[in-house]
Amino acid sequence: MPKHRKCTTPKVSRRTFVRMGAAAGGAAAFAGYAPTVLGQTKQLRFLNSEPSKASVGVLDKAAAEYEEMTGVRIAIDSVGPGEAWQKLQSSIAAGQPYDVSSLLFSAHVSLLADEGHLVQLNDLIQKHDWGPRILFPVEGNHYWYPFDYNLNWIFYRKDLYAEKGLKVPANQAEMLENCQALTEGNQFGTMHPLGSNSATMWMSLGYMWANDVTLLDDNFDVVVDDSTNQPRMVRYLDFMKEMAPSMPPGMTQASFGEALAQYSSGQVAHAPYAGRLMEFLEGRTPELVEKTGFFTYPSADGDLRAVNHGYDGWVVLNTPMVEESLKFMDWFTTNHYVDFLHSAPLHFQPPRLDVYENPRWRDHPMIQKHAELVAFMRNLLEDDSILIRSVDTQGPTVDVRGGAIFESMALPEALQNRLLRDMPADECVEVCAQSLREALS
Repeated sequence: MPKHRKCTTPKVSRRTFVRMGAAAGGAAAFAGYAPTVLGQTKQLRFLNSEPSKASVGVLDKAAAEYEEMTGVRIAIDSVGPGEAWQKLQSSIAAGQPYDVSSLLFSAHVSLLADEGHLVQLNDLIQKHDWGPRILFPVEGNHYWYPFDYNLNWIFYRKDLYAEKGLKVPANQAEMLENCQALTEGNQFGTMHPLGSNSATMWMSLGYMWANDVTLLDDNFDVVVDDSTNQPRMVRYLDFMKEMAPSMPPGMTQASFGEALAQYSSGQVAHAPYAGRLMEFLEGRTPELVEKTGFFTYPSADGDLRAVNHGYDGWVVLNTPMVEESLKFMDWFTTNHYVDFLHSAPLHFQPPRLDVYENPRWRDHPMIQKHAELVAFMRNLLEDDSILIRSVDTQGPTVDVRGGAIFESMALPEALQNRLLRDMPADECVEVCAQSLREALS
């Protein structure tokens, strides 16, 4: 087994952290960009991190309509979710910041707001009621407009459950038994990424949250190794160790795509994901749609359930186009927000509560067909007994410290120490706590 190596995070100020990576892009990356105003035409630059054909199509149609109506051109650049933060940082460093951008990490919102790069969206936010744990205000002000939840739960094969006489697990012991019963030959009970990456942070910590583990207290002090959380964390790590033989090989290299591919191909009987998995099945293996069910992560004792948090939103940058940007966002979120949600109707779970009663949103064929899943997703927001947790939202408020412990990858390291290096669970918790403290130092 490889020797354990502690994962540490350099000590950086907020200002330094905001600019980390910007030099890699440099001014040269944006040397070819046109100025904000081209002749008499105003141009607003929009960085989109939802690059699917359907989502880009909605944005392009809205941009064309807005230009015809106002004369303001909306130039849309679309990149993958993992590329948006780097590209936005580079644009800021080059002195050509985007006017509007997608973000998918709450710490990035607080970092940019702290640096004065964002403008408040209080007026837009106050027009609607919102679901839980989604707005992330910075010192009482709202700097981002959430456009979806990406909550993570478990999908499972109902037909295989019926063949084996299994039931939806009420606790982790039953989940383990189900996965063991469905592991035979080249078919496995479940999959969970184990690498030091965001896929592990999103798809493999749900059982930890269900055990009601807390990483940081209300003073941002690390408490994962205190007398309350340490035994809960130990139970989680030991459970994952027992689950490992029911997973396919290569989980340290697995990312988001493996969950879709392994479940749709029948290689695994359970897979963690959000609504996109059902959309994927509709397009690739529709015969599995009716055979697929879903449930939240169970706790060890069965008293609690959880989902791992996830979300996306838009921010408006403090640029010379800020007035036009705010006008566009007001218009877009009033007139085309439902269209954008429909571009991924099951994956883009609305954070705005009014949308669930919107007839046009509800009339989409996929939302009607999958009414049971939509009701399940809505219940995640309404049932206070279901814990919605993530590493980056630990602590009393969302700020740079959540980002620091996320980037430390201390939680994936704890899984690797237990599952791959066979380190005792209590020692794994000690190492995890030390890594978290170093990240916050």
